[in-house]
Order: sequence, then structure tokens, then C-alpha cells
Amino acid sequence: MGRDTIADIITSIRNADMNRKRTVRITSTNLTENVVKILLRDGFIENVRKHQERNKFFLILTLRHKRNRKGPYRNTFYLKRVSRPGLRIYSNYQGIPRILGGMGSVILSTSHGLMTDREARREGIGGEILCYIW
Repeated sequence: MGRDTIADIITSIRNADMNRKRTVRITSTNLTENVVKILLRDGFIENVRKHQERNKFFLILTLRHKRNRKGPYRNTFYLKRVSRPGLRIYSNYQGIPRILGGMGSVILSTSHGLMTDREARREGIGGEILCYIW
């Protein structure tokens, strides 16, 4: 059975965010690099570095935190995996959902590569809905 790399990324970021970690280390593949580029471009993470140990590459993500020591800790953003290996979810460009009325993002895998919901609607392309971010 194969691994679900997108679910691994989402779980790593969510766990680091809940534990107030500043950085996250994930393995580097073409898919993970493209997802991280979208997260960086949309402002959900601050910085990305590529790191090599022996002959394996890793991405080190710097998360964006709102530090308020007096109040309870609140998550900065939420990630939800939609399409998974056991149940693929596809949508045409008209049926792509809007998260929080356009405040959140949907990451899609299209024939033109990974892109957000706004880019897919602009180009009139549908695809597999990978995850929601808000």
C-alpha cells in the first residue's frame, strides 16, 4: 500500500501548529514542493528552506504564528484533506467549492499542475480536489 504524501504534509503542519512549533521538517518530493509553494504564495507559511542530509532532501517550513501568551492558543490556519487514495474527489471549474466565501483556498491537481481554486476558475480547468486551507 502506498503512502499518502499530502496527508503526511497536512498532519505534520497541523501537529506542529498545535504544539506551537516554529519549524516543520518534511521530505522533499515534486508534489510536496508544489504544495509548499502554494502555501508560501498564499501567505500561510513564512519561509521554506531546502536541506540535504546524506543523499535525502528535506524541506524546512517556518510557520506563521500569532503569539499571545495571555490568552489561549488558537490555530493560525486549518488544513483538511479532501481527496484521498481510497476516494478521489474531482470537480469541474464551476463546481469548485469556495471556502469561507473565498477567504480560504482549495488546492487542486489539474492537467496544468497544482493550482489554487482561483487560478483554476480563471483558466477554466477542473481537477482533483486535494485539500482545503482556511
